[in-house]
Amino acid sequence: MPPPKDIVKIAVQMPGAYPQLIDLDQKKPLSTVLKEVCDVWNKNNPDQYALQYTDGIQSYITETNRHEIKNGSILRLATAPSREAENLYTGTQSGNYDVRFESLKGLAILSKDITFAQEFISKDGIAALVRIVENGNDTGESLAHTLNAFIELMEHGVVSWETLTPVFIKKIAGFVNKSAMDASIQQLSLAILESMVLSSSYLFQLVKNEVPLDRLISHLQVTNQMIQTKAMALIIALLLSSNDDERKETMEFLIKRNLRQYVFKNIILSSSTMRDEMAHYLYVLQSVSLNLLEPRMKIPMDPYNQDQREMIQSLRQAAFESDADTTSGNFNTDRRKSLYSREFRRLGFPNNANPSLDFSRTPPGLLPLDNMIYFASRHSDAYNRFVLENSSREDKHECPFGRGSIQLTIILCEILKIGDPPSETGQDFYPMFFAQDRVFEEFFCICIQLLNKTWKEMRATQEDFDKVMQVVREQITRTLATKPTSLELFRNKVNALNYSEILKLRQTERMHQEETLAPPVLELRERLKPELMELIKQQRLNRLCDGTLFRKISSRRRQDKLWYCRLSPNHKVLHYGDVEEGVENPAIEWLQEKIPVADIKALVTGKDCPHMKEKSTLKQNREVLDLAFSILYDAEDYSLNFIAPSKYDFGLWTDGLSVLLGKELNSEQTKSELEILLSMEIKLRLLDLENISIPDVAPPIPSVPSNYNFCYDFSHTDH
Repeated sequence: MPPPKDIVKIAVQMPGAYPQLIDLDQKKPLSTVLKEVCDVWNKNNPDQYALQYTDGIQSYITETNRHEIKNGSILRLATAPSREAENLYTGTQSGNYDVRFESLKGLAILSKDITFAQEFISKDGIAALVRIVENGNDTGESLAHTLNAFIELMEHGVVSWETLTPVFIKKIAGFVNKSAMDASIQQLSLAILESMVLSSSYLFQLVKNEVPLDRLISHLQVTNQMIQTKAMALIIALLLSSNDDERKETMEFLIKRNLRQYVFKNIILSSSTMRDEMAHYLYVLQSVSLNLLEPRMKIPMDPYNQDQREMIQSLRQAAFESDADTTSGNFNTDRRKSLYSREFRRLGFPNNANPSLDFSRTPPGLLPLDNMIYFASRHSDAYNRFVLENSSREDKHECPFGRGSIQLTIILCEILKIGDPPSETGQDFYPMFFAQDRVFEEFFCICIQLLNKTWKEMRATQEDFDKVMQVVREQITRTLATKPTSLELFRNKVNALNYSEILKLRQTERMHQEETLAPPVLELRERLKPELMELIKQQRLNRLCDGTLFRKISSRRRQDKLWYCRLSPNHKVLHYGDVEEGVENPAIEWLQEKIPVADIKALVTGKDCPHMKEKSTLKQNREVLDLAFSILYDAEDYSLNFIAPSKYDFGLWTDGLSVLLGKELNSEQTKSELEILLSMEIKLRLLDLENISIPDVAPPIPSVPSNYNFCYDFSHTDH
């Protein structure tokens, strides 16, 4: 007979004693359980002891978290958190260096537990750590333990970051600013400063004044990946905490100090594998950099602004100066207007009489005009060639430079998501955007020439404008997906992806997606579906057995918040636990927490998840919502909450958990993969029927013959 649901079988250890195997009654008060354990080992004063996990964070067991204890858990009898906090507090104040060192080392480990942290903080423990840092007597590993314990205690959110003194902040900033400083201390100091910046505008200004950006840039040039990551995290925090004007000023300073070059050389081109955290920061840096274009994108043209009108005239002059400006001085005003109108029409402006009207729409506002001016001035030969080529074509076949530039700018803004705030989980950056200055303008120059090339290949007319722009968008997005490392490489790849190649790709994809609709084939598809769906389900379960590394999203430090989850090979238990950065595939024995699949009651996603119910409706939070899912287990509806690393992992896990719960697989991934498998399987089955038309209906069954004399009678065979 299985044990009652409230009984958990556990082991309790104590140094120098035989372990106790006990049936923990979850309905019994924890104080009673502790007294029973202490009585077995003849320990007096059970209130001075507590139960504690032996692995992982080594959390204390409390009435609040005791429900997380699972069958087979190994606990130990430890000093009560209040008593341990008192001992460590006293140890950190000791004049004996060895005692102080061991106390700080133990404090750094225990501070991760909220129960201990609250006890230590209540004894004014954080102020004690601040004094240790301010006094400057501890250095090296001892100081590293102090800073590590400080970070862990502050992360619990019990004490406000604003309570820190300017002296302490200057001391931490000093560790970052020094050239000769232990790497672990600089790494922890950078993390502390990042949390300060993100916590309040007051601390943001203090840190900004104390830590020169030049010093942070120098940290990007070291070979230590963790220092690079923490330095980049602080740069990103400073950028995101700034207002628009400050952010623009900061980015301009970073550009002057060659931040882009250092990132490209020391991080992107580094032989070391880039971590997810750094990829996220580069994505945010790319987003912030491109979003500096947003103001120009939202400003419509003022037809009465002389400077803006002169910008448009400069386009005309650059293209037709030799043709018109030498003689237009002899024309009267009407003749000159007529000539200018004709030239603006040749430049492809829809409103050739008053081209300023073409820039009244926002977006893209004045951004296309900026791009056109850049192209005409920096690539004058290519610009003149573009205009001359189309001036010599028939009216219907000329590629409109003005109209095309405006629409192309809109496409580039949409592809690069200019104007959208960076996502909390995004990692999709383009290396080539760190390979060159003025990269957006240069990117536009390549793409506008691509537009002209594609227009010629399609032999397009004005009526085909939208079709051409769709092809150009496809050429750009397909090439960007290959993540070229330079604009020159992008140019070569996108030019190789000509219109005929796009047609071939479209045809291939269409063949994969659009099977023949003949009833026999549709029937065959339906018969194959169950078998292929089982294959997909098995693949999902295999991926759950392999496991995935998940990241906890916090309002401050994004790093050091990793945990791993995987399904047992027999598909009966989910194992999970916290892991350190760099651990890619921990053994199932390392994951101390577990949930029996039989206890899982439901799978919820998005805003229905317990950890998402307080999220705001900001765009970046909506993106996190799309990656969130939770499993509810036990009768009390406890939950295990996930933020998937990507949409792909979200689909794998929600599908796999649906298989375990006996539910249908409804993800877009499943539908896509089922279609691919069906397409491949049907093609294999129909190989022998190539060039044979399949009838819509089965051929009729012939009528019964009048006699069977046509059958050969073997019984009368002559021998």
